[in-house]
Amino acid sequence: PRRTRPDRRRDMARSTADDPRHAFSERTGVSRETLDRLDLYAALLEKWQRRINLIGPKTVPELWRRHMADSAQLASHLPPDARRLADFGSGGGFPGLVLAAMGAERGLEHVTLVEADQRKAAFLREAARSMGLSDRVTVRAERLESLQGLAVDLVTARALASVSDLLSYVQVACGAHTPCLFLKGKRLQDELTDAKSAWYIKYRIAPSSTDPEGAILIIEDFADVRTDSGVHDAPQG
Repeated sequence: PRRTRPDRRRDMARSTADDPRHAFSERTGVSRETLDRLDLYAALLEKWQRRINLIGPKTVPELWRRHMADSAQLASHLPPDARRLADFGSGGGFPGLVLAAMGAERGLEHVTLVEADQRKAAFLREAARSMGLSDRVTVRAERLESLQGLAVDLVTARALASVSDLLSYVQVACGAHTPCLFLKGKRLQDELTDAKSAWYIKYRIAPSSTDPEGAILIIEDFADVRTDSGVHDAPQG
């Protein structure tokens, strides 16, 4: 039997819903130029993934949802005055490269990707070049423990370390009081409890839009209570 126009529209809607790239585009509202850049990134990542473990092998088929969308959700939490961002432990580029691709639409001027693994750092440089972002992305192949002298407005990290350890890295590399956005898992509350014995933290928590057990830790200010006497009695949270 001949298919009717409503039948074709339903099939089109179903195929669109099953397309994670289209779902990403609909969710984020990114421009065509940004989507093209992310297409180049995705293709290069899948190519390099055969030689280097950039992301969990089982998550490759879910690249757009598990990694692209998970990273992109941070864009809506960027401080309005953030121009320079550092992404700690970038790995395969999440969330740093995704935010760099989206940055032009949100006032972000430069992203520094920090990744100690030399092979992953090489991938990040090649990805930034292929995406046309070499002038707005710097890759530093250094260990976080030795990182210093980063002048940035914001630090991001994804599934990297405990809150306390992350704040230690940020304080040494960028200085106390640097705002942070951390993508965290289900142990976030335990990590915050542990961290508060050593750190004053002014923060908010937003639910993850991609992981029911995940959350976004939005740190507006922090300081070491062991060395900064002015924050001993300041309210946290």
